[in-house]
Amino acid sequence: MSASLRVEDLTIRFGGHVAVDAVSCAFQAGELTAIVGPNGAGKTTCFNLISGQLRPTDGHVFKAEREITNLSASARAKAGIGRAFQLTNLFPKLSVLENVRLAVQAQQGLGPVFFRRTSAYRNLRDAAFNYLQTTRLDAKAALPVTALSHGDQRKLEIALLLALKPDIFMFDEPTAGMSVDEAPVILELIEEIRRDRSKTILLVEHKMDVVRSLADRIIVLHNGALVADGKPDAIIALPLVRDIYLGMPAEKAS
Repeated sequence: MSASLRVEDLTIRFGGHVAVDAVSCAFQAGELTAIVGPNGAGKTTCFNLISGQLRPTDGHVFKAEREITNLSASARAKAGIGRAFQLTNLFPKLSVLENVRLAVQAQQGLGPVFFRRTSAYRNLRDAAFNYLQTTRLDAKAALPVTALSHGDQRKLEIALLLALKPDIFMFDEPTAGMSVDEAPVILELIEEIRRDRSKTILLVEHKMDVVRSLADRIIVLHNGALVADGKPDAIIALPLVRDIYLGMPAEKAS
């Protein structure tokens, strides 16, 4: 089976610092890969290279067999790479529903709907509302984004991603800053996406209980280099990973 996403010798330097160092790996549809490592390991920088926020110094990015190394972030999004950020990226003065309606509109390649038939506008709103139901936000559709909790804003980001219909989902610490009550809902939504075996999911996450519960595979980065890649139990059991890269005491890794 050909990879849905592949990077070859992916490298980026900032002056004399190598933030990502010749990383090569491939990702398959139906697989959730967790990318882990200590702070400064290059996880988010690697995400930025894949999603197009940064251009590599060396190396290549492929979506299926198409090279996308030189595509912009917006072009990669149109090609099916969906990215959720650590910091929410929403329109705060618009309602929750209108945020998602704009994403539906963009995915369908439509311009402003001011002069379109009322039915066309209604169809966009209906589709947007369906995504809010999926993400448990339908009761808050009319609220402005500023009225949402941090956890609900993260749910709204997932609604926007779903509306854009990517086949590759990228989540950068999706539960960061959430309360104990909010985090499980986000994890349930990611699990629902994971059940669609046509989707590829990349997840940057520090919480090892989250990684263990979701990941089919773990990649470990350290000083920008890929140092381990495999099934969760095998990777977590490695002394190198357990004691150094993840900072986990030995008794917690068993």
